[in-house]
Amino acid sequence: MSQRHDRRDAQGRQRHRGGARGRGPRRYSDSVPSQRARRADPARLVAFRVLRAVALDDAYANLVLPTEIRRATLDRRDAAFATELTYGALRAQGTYDAILAQNVDRELERLDPPVLNALRLGAHQLLAMRVDHHAAVNETVALVRDQVGAGPSGLVNAVLRKVGEKTLDQWLGELTAGLGEIDALALRYAHPRWVVRALRQALKLHGRGDDLEELLIADNIAPEVHLVGLPGRLEPSGEKALGQSVESGAVPSELLEGAAVFRGGDVGRLSGVAEGVLRVQDIGSQWIAQALAEPAVSPGERWLDLCAGPGGKAALLAALASDFDLHLTANEPAAHRAKLVQKALAPVSDSAWSVRIGDGQSIGELGTTFDRIIVDAPCTGLGALRRRPESRWRRQPSDLAQLTVLQEELLDAAAGVLAEDGLLAYVTCSPHAAETLVQVEDLLKRRSDLQLLDAHEVMEDVALPAGQRLIRSRPAPANETAAKCVQLWPHVHGTDAMFFALWQKVSHR
Repeated sequence: MSQRHDRRDAQGRQRHRGGARGRGPRRYSDSVPSQRARRADPARLVAFRVLRAVALDDAYANLVLPTEIRRATLDRRDAAFATELTYGALRAQGTYDAILAQNVDRELERLDPPVLNALRLGAHQLLAMRVDHHAAVNETVALVRDQVGAGPSGLVNAVLRKVGEKTLDQWLGELTAGLGEIDALALRYAHPRWVVRALRQALKLHGRGDDLEELLIADNIAPEVHLVGLPGRLEPSGEKALGQSVESGAVPSELLEGAAVFRGGDVGRLSGVAEGVLRVQDIGSQWIAQALAEPAVSPGERWLDLCAGPGGKAALLAALASDFDLHLTANEPAAHRAKLVQKALAPVSDSAWSVRIGDGQSIGELGTTFDRIIVDAPCTGLGALRRRPESRWRRQPSDLAQLTVLQEELLDAAAGVLAEDGLLAYVTCSPHAAETLVQVEDLLKRRSDLQLLDAHEVMEDVALPAGQRLIRSRPAPANETAAKCVQLWPHVHGTDAMFFALWQKVSHR
């Protein structure tokens, strides 16, 4: 009998090399060739395609996934499966890679990227989803056969069978044994080590030094969908649309008026979404936009959103400006993102807003000053890891050098066009100290005409009682600057980890 046939048993099951790098007893496959699936399951194929787009095209999963779900015409149940599989595999990629490395007979970097992506999908099914182990392995092997080829299917089968022999807790117990706190937390909660260190520092600066594990856990929980009804004289009415969303199952926010939490599935089916008067927007973003617009408004004020794309805060500010008979200039450097801003602002009367396409650093070329300016600066996005699971592995510490220079330039440009007594808000979706408190302190050193206000006061003024209690109950921060700046947290406020600083330009009159 040939060696090839000798590797099958009497029923035709394939025998594979045992264990990692061929060590351990040899086992036969779970099924005979005629019983193996050879076509990819549609839901798993959707997840595979999204991971491929993220890896090859630097795509964002939250943008690609809905398109792939529609392309595959998945029903609601399969769409939910594909969503959990996609986000889960991306979110825990670093942890799954550490586990896979124990069971693959070569460096993971030497695997073809599609094979590695399939292994990550299989690992998530085995270790974190309620999927039968036999189905998890067989369907992943079928996915590889269909999308990659028959060659790697044996490796995938052998590796996943080995991975499935232990629970996730057992794997983590082995892999974290003897590690220091940061390394162990990074592996257990699937965050890069540098991110864990940065989050620990930020928490300490804001008086929450004991919250690190709670924050890492919150980062791995899918965020709730927050809705905002654009205020003012809109037709159709944003307020009415928000009320109808509550009738459809949304729950009014306990933090902020004009907002709701939706857990009912497809947001697109809600009245007002297609017209743009009902929007998906994190409560933190809504809260800060309302806070900037809250202090007494004077007739004829000019407002500026210096980094407006893709238009979420700009739409809310434009609606508020329209209500006060004011004007918002929305600035966006990229033409394609400027189109997104125009689309976001479309429900609001065009007399209340205009869009400028140009670098924020050159805003002074307009030759005008503004009474309220928001700089929602490009940043690492470490505060939105719940929403963009791939970002934690895509971002690198080296990104900070370029981003912090840009943030500094944008703040200087904004301060240069700020009218006397005007308000300047600095916002990042990152709690990293280099992007937040350091920028605030440096701007104060450069501009003696700016006074740092207590941003907590305006946040409290626009909040509902529950939100007011959260703002008041903040712990003692590390320094005076941190005491005046608002840092929201997923595990405390249920929002993205957004940072908010507010200055007023000192009058020389």
